[in-house]
This record gives sequence, C-alpha cells and structure tokens, in this order.
Amino acid sequence: MVGRALDRKLLRDIWRLRGQVVAVALVVASGVAVLIMSLSSIEALEETATAYYERYRFAEIFATVKRAPEKLAVRIGEIDGVQTVETRVIEFATLDVEGFEEPIVGQLVSIPQRGESELNRLALRSGRLVSADRPDEVVISEPFAEAHGLEPGDRIRAVVNGHRRTLDIVGLALSPEYVYAIGPGQLMPDDERFGIFWMGREALEAAFDLDGAFNEVSLSLLRGTSHDDVIARLDQLLDRYGGTGAFARADQVSNWFLMNEIEQLKSMAGILPTIFLTVAAFLTNMVLARLIETERSEIGLMKAFGYDNLEIGWHYAKMVCAIAGLGIVIGSVVGARFGKLNTEIYGEFYHFPFLVFQPGAGVFAVAALVSLAAALLGSMTAVRRAVRLPPAEAMRPPAPPLYRRSRLSIMAAARWLDQPTRIVLRQILRWPLRAFLTSAGIAMAVAILVTSLQWMDSIDRIVEVYFHEAQHQDVTVGLNEPQAAEVVREFARMPGVLAVEPARAVSAVFRSGLRHHRGAIQGVVAEPRLSLVYDSSGGPLRVPPGGLVLSTKLAEKLGIGRGDEVWVEILVDRRPKLPLKVVTLFETYIGTPAYMNLDALNRLLHESRRVEFLHLLVDRRAEAELFAEFKELPAVSAVSLRRAAVDSFHETMGETLLIYVSFFVLFSCTLAFGVVYNSARIALSERGRELATLRVLGFGRAEVAYILLAEVALLVFCALPLGCLAGYGLAWLITSEFETELFRVPLAIEPSTFGWAVVIGLVAAVASAFLVRRRLDRLDLIAVLKTRE
Repeated sequence: MVGRALDRKLLRDIWRLRGQVVAVALVVASGVAVLIMSLSSIEALEETATAYYERYRFAEIFATVKRAPEKLAVRIGEIDGVQTVETRVIEFATLDVEGFEEPIVGQLVSIPQRGESELNRLALRSGRLVSADRPDEVVISEPFAEAHGLEPGDRIRAVVNGHRRTLDIVGLALSPEYVYAIGPGQLMPDDERFGIFWMGREALEAAFDLDGAFNEVSLSLLRGTSHDDVIARLDQLLDRYGGTGAFARADQVSNWFLMNEIEQLKSMAGILPTIFLTVAAFLTNMVLARLIETERSEIGLMKAFGYDNLEIGWHYAKMVCAIAGLGIVIGSVVGARFGKLNTEIYGEFYHFPFLVFQPGAGVFAVAALVSLAAALLGSMTAVRRAVRLPPAEAMRPPAPPLYRRSRLSIMAAARWLDQPTRIVLRQILRWPLRAFLTSAGIAMAVAILVTSLQWMDSIDRIVEVYFHEAQHQDVTVGLNEPQAAEVVREFARMPGVLAVEPARAVSAVFRSGLRHHRGAIQGVVAEPRLSLVYDSSGGPLRVPPGGLVLSTKLAEKLGIGRGDEVWVEILVDRRPKLPLKVVTLFETYIGTPAYMNLDALNRLLHESRRVEFLHLLVDRRAEAELFAEFKELPAVSAVSLRRAAVDSFHETMGETLLIYVSFFVLFSCTLAFGVVYNSARIALSERGRELATLRVLGFGRAEVAYILLAEVALLVFCALPLGCLAGYGLAWLITSEFETELFRVPLAIEPSTFGWAVVIGLVAAVASAFLVRRRLDRLDLIAVLKTRE
C-alpha cells in the first residue's frame, strides 16, 4: 500500500509536469538517438564489409610484378600458410564513351573464361560472365555503367595496348576489391572517368603479350598465418620478375579507405552523444531541484507519516528513471531509423551488393545504460537534498528571499527602465547561478549547431588549399611507364597546352625502427609552378636538391623529425634500399605525401631524366581537340582534370557529411527547445502566484508575459556569444580528434556559420517561448491565487 501511494503520486507529478517531462525526455532521446545511430551504423558497416569479403572471397595478400611465368604460382602455393593462389593480368586502357568528351580510364582485370574466380569474385548484378570464345566481351562495374547509362548489350570503344577495339558489355558487377574504386592520380572515386572492366584471361593475355604469364597475384591464407612471413617469402619469389612489394589487405586501397571511414565514424560516436547526455543530466537536475523546492511540505508530510529517507529518495529517483525511460524509448526508435538511413547512404556510396543492418541488443543496452546513468548522476544532488530535509523544516514554507536595494536600483540607467524590466533584471540578479546554468544549457545547443555547421566550412577550406592554392594545372596526364624527358616537349606542342611540368612517382616502403609505412615518393621539379608542394600553414615550398620533404602526418607515424634519417626501399626496378635524410616537414590536409627532387629521384634509381606524370596548363577553348588526341595515344594511361576532382570531392564528402550535419542540426534544435521550454515552464510554476497577482493589480497579459519571457530572452541573448565561443572550442576538440592518414580536418569557421547557428537557436527558443506564452494566457487566476504559499 505504501509503495502504491507513492506510485500514484509519481504518476500525478509526471502528468502535471508532462510538458517539462517531454522536453527533458526529448533531450535524452537526442543523445540516445545520436549514440544508437552512430553505433548501429558502425556495426552495420563492419558486418556488411566482413560478410561481403567472406561471401565473395576477398583476398588477404596482393602483389604486382612486371611479368612472371604462370608456373611460379605452384611455388607460391607452397609457401607455409597459403591456402589459395590466383594469378591475374591487370592493365589500363583508354575508353571513349559516346557523348562524353573527356578521356576515360578503364582498369582491365582478367577473370577465368570458364567458371568463377577463386578469389575476388564478382557480385553479378545483371547479364552474365564472359564467354570463352568471345575475346571482346567484358563485364563492367555497375557504378560506371550507371554513370554513363550503359547496359548489357551496349558497346564501348577502347584503346587497348595501342590498338583500338570495340568491347561488348555482357554484364554488370560489383567486387569487394573495388568498394572504393579510385583511378590513377585520383583522390576520390569518380565513376564517370574511371571504371573496372573484367575481361577473359586469355583475351587479356593476348592483348598485352602476356601469354602464359601474369602481373598480379592474390592469396588467401590459413587461419593464424602470419601475414608478414608470407609477404617476406612472396617478395623473395617475385623479386627477379620485377615485383613491387606484396602487401596485406589492410594496405589495399579500397579496404584502406573503407576502414578509415569507419574509424572516423567511431571518433564522432565518442564525442557528440556525450554532449547531449551531459545537457540531459543538467536539465534533469534543474527540473527535479525546482520540483523538490515546490514540494517541501509534501516531503515533510511523507516523513511525518513514516516514509524513510530511502523510500523518498527512491520515489524521486523513479521520476528520473521515468523521464530517462521515455527518452530512451523515443531515442531508440529514432536512432534505429536514422541508423538504417545512414547505413543505406553509406551502402549506396560504397556500392555494397547487400546490407547487413541488424543492430544487436548490445547497442541499445549501451545507449540505455549510459543515458540512465547520466540522468541519475545529474539528479543525485537534487535527490540528496530531498532526502536530507528534516520533517519540521520541510513542513514550513521556504524562507522568503531577502529584499533590499540592489545596485540596479541606485544606477542612473535604472531610471530609464520601466517597472516590468526592473522586475526581470532583479529576478536574474537574485538567482545568478540559476540564470547562468540556464544560459549554459542554451549555449551548449548553439555550440553543437556551430560544430555541426562548421564541417562544411572545413571541407571548403580543404578544397581551397588542396585544389586551388596548391594546384594550378588543369589536367594531369599519367603515362603507362616512365619515359625520357623529351616527352615534355611533345606534350607542349599539343593543341591548347600552355605549360607543362613533369613529375614522377615510385612506390616505396619507409622504415624507422619498428615503424613502417607503404606509400610513394613523388619526384617534382625544384620550384614547381603548376602542382606545388604546399604547406597548408605556410604556403608553397621549394624542393631541395637532395633528401626528403615529408608531410608531418607521415613523420608522426614514423616517429621522426626534421634532420632524421629514414630507411627507404624503392619498390621498382633494382629495388634499392638506402637511408634518406628528412630535410623539410610540411602540413597537409590530405594523405601522407613524400616529395623529392625529380633529378635526385632519377639518380637514386640510376636512370637518366625520366618522367611519368605531366601537369598541363590548358586553354579551355582547345580542350575538346586535346582530349580527342589523348584518346588516340597508347602511352597515356590516365587523365585527371582538376575541376572534375573538385566536383568529385564535394560530392563524396558532401554526401556523407550533409546527412550528419542535418541530424545534428535537428538534435541541436531539440536541445535548445528543451532548455528554453524547461526554464520558462519552471519559472511559470514557481512564479504563477506572483504573475497572477500582477494581473489582478492591473497588469495586462502582454506585460505579464513580458516579465516571464523577457527573462528567458535575456538569458538566451547572453547564451548566444557564450555558445559561439563554446562551439569554437568544441569544433577544435572534434577536429583535433578527427585525424586519420587519409584526412586532417582543419578548424575553419566562417562568420556566416556563427550567424546560422544563432538564427537556428533563436528559432528554437521562440518556438518554446510561444508554447509557454499560450499556457500563461490560459492561467486560472483564481486557482493560482488560492494556492497556499
């Protein structure tokens, strides 16, 4: 009976405070939704990738060679721990799609002309695989087909090893090997300008004079086998055939990008939900503390009737659990829905053939426990205060505040203020801590808005530095093998070419102690003018005649600094191994580049001056003629346009970030609404008798509403600059944590971002104030005035 009486009181309290309960529950729901959305998306992406890799037998070790005999596959299969060996031919071709002016790069990958591949199998989306007796048949990647409106039965022209051929499309497919398909010289996937073409093994061998040979090998391993041991042994076997160094799945380009994306999501999942739940704890404490203050006499009566401290404390703790429970239910539903939507967006972006979205009970349990713990911890002070109230003291009304002449009343400026405004200011000055905490809650909502919106500013900053300040070329041409420097003059004579700048890149492994990094050394001229070595914090750099110029992220990974030596193994030709001095470090937002003087790089390789890439400044009016000539050149393996790279970067980053920004803007509005509504609603509960008295004394509805809402408005306006400042600090924290080998997000916040955050915060505050004003207008003056103090 005792428990039932308190439970009935609990239900009455929740119904009486239903507006505030819902507002706090929505803030809790926001934190729960963000946490569940993030955790379920991460779990779904990891499970989808794992299932995709297993179902289509994604290889674990990869290696490329110049040309190796097929019989070598037997010796590779004898390496301890190797389970499956599959050799392939992989080459590039220039494609010509009708209606598309620019040259397209196609990567030709061999597949068996009978049966399926042992490793890296295709997820056939439509059509069929190639036939043994039709050498011009190809299966193409579905994203490329969608970008150009191609279907099985269509044909496409290509320059394959210097020979023009017409390829027949017989199927569309996806592959775990090309979840993130990046062409030569590209930074982001560009399905219009790069596509994967799977072609019969015998046809591809014949096209590139590789009969009975291969230039790529993939392995799967037995469980528990050391990747490093297999890679070392494989490199020994392939060394004499021009091997460029085997690598594990972790370093495979597509998988590396995907895993980096998941790591970035994990960083986000650890910070933003914490903020929402912290504010939820603050709100819970604010609501409960003021409720207890108004229920002093009830607490005294409960103690007088024999309820002990534990029962009273548990009674108010159950209220917290009820509020948090409502938030957890709402947040779980919304978070699961947004998690599924977010996962579907990533699924479309990465072109998974299926999605595994089955968030486990653990995701919801973690979110529920964290949210409940935050709410209980936030309310602990208020509950302790209720328990410690002696019965005699609790039965007496609280001592009225001490009224005296304040500094406000003796200030000259106060004479210009009307009576309602002075009432508002006195209320704030009388309860400064309460006012500060209310402003702090609103400020956190504005801070999250600033943090969410600044992502677009950061992306714009990356684009500005990487693509506009550091790159002045219009087109970058990749050659299928290094050529003599005379090729520079040949390209300079092509139509529309205004300037040419040579470059070269060689694969390399950097080692420092136990640390290593597989990447590339880019050879550039001493003072590049088209494609600069650009320090994001200091501008363009001159490349010294010797030594390495490293990005700070690469130096950090290797644990080295300026003046240190790093061992470098070049993965081409003679594969020289030698120490190189780090002469300069520079900041960059993208990747982990390493630069070297082009002449010094050629000397290191014991070669005369050779180039592999050409950066071109082009007259836009002659582009069509230039592109047509590129399509006829067998030596050209890749063509990258700077403006296309910018568009691709915006599309890729925008597609993944815009959804997050939208989610957090919505949740931030909920946060601002919850804080403002609770503050105004509690003030109305506490000051209802006072406001009703003012109405009886002749104050109009507008004046009474002004006294209540002007206080909230003043606190909101005080919170806005505080929120902008907190948003800057929060953005700094998140961007400093959001560092991977792929991206470093700069701290860049435009004035317009602060402006939008303020406007959105004000809209949410006005909406909550409108609801409180409606309740104030319906205030029952007689009932309020009858309320016992």
